[in-house]
Amino acid sequence: MATKASAYFQLLKFRLSLTVAFSSAIGFILGYPNTHWYDILLVMLGGMLVTGSANIINQILEKDLDKLMKRTSKRPLPTGQLSVTEAAVFCVMLGLAGLALLGFYFNALTAALSLLSLVLYGFVYTPLKRMNPICVFVGAIPGGMPPLIGWVAATGAIEIEAIILFGIQFFWQFPHFWAIAWVLDDDYKKAGFKMLPMAGGKNLKTAIQIMIYTLVLIPLSLLPLQFGMTGATSAMVAVVCGVLFLAQTFYLMRTCSKKAAMSIMFGSFLYLPIVQIAFVLDKI
Repeated sequence: MATKASAYFQLLKFRLSLTVAFSSAIGFILGYPNTHWYDILLVMLGGMLVTGSANIINQILEKDLDKLMKRTSKRPLPTGQLSVTEAAVFCVMLGLAGLALLGFYFNALTAALSLLSLVLYGFVYTPLKRMNPICVFVGAIPGGMPPLIGWVAATGAIEIEAIILFGIQFFWQFPHFWAIAWVLDDDYKKAGFKMLPMAGGKNLKTAIQIMIYTLVLIPLSLLPLQFGMTGATSAMVAVVCGVLFLAQTFYLMRTCSKKAAMSIMFGSFLYLPIVQIAFVLDKI
């Protein structure tokens, strides 16, 4: 029983789902600074449930491909710990529970956007990974939506502030995903995934693309100040983090090395939560 429960928990990709839920909470707090703690927890729970459902769709569709990669070969479906039917039932339960929570406790638009995000990630981005590098652009849409969804949960409307939050997280996806794809390129090739943007993959052209999208984050991160969402302190934090993040891309451009790509990958994991927390602390 414990092994089965552990397998279901692994299906959720808890750390990824928690990251999504955290971004949703950031958007919610910025949209409704005087909110109650339990509302924040509920928007996070709804986000985690829907994200968990999307993650399971991804794993069901890639069950046979996951067997080919070292990184994913020990997941519950490739190892047979859970059947596809068991995973599918769990997926539907999570998805319905999350959408119901977001729709009935918050508003219908929040649930609709969450459903759109689930469909794009599970049924569009996932199969595209083996077809064309444009998959990263498609995947960046649901990847950028959590703070927008959080804002909509708080306000009931898609406003310019929500679009700004989406834009920051959307553009962050590119250096983040491409750095991961660079580091895991050999493993991804085993499954036929086409994640890097340029023919030849790990080259200067790809490094330049990573640099450009990272550079765009700096002016984007100043928009919350421009539109009165946050103050000057968080803008300074965002600029400093953006410059440090950008500096890592120059290292990649010089060396085109796995070490440099790993530096960007870990830097991306730090950049987004630091900037988002700074926005919230400057608002409340």
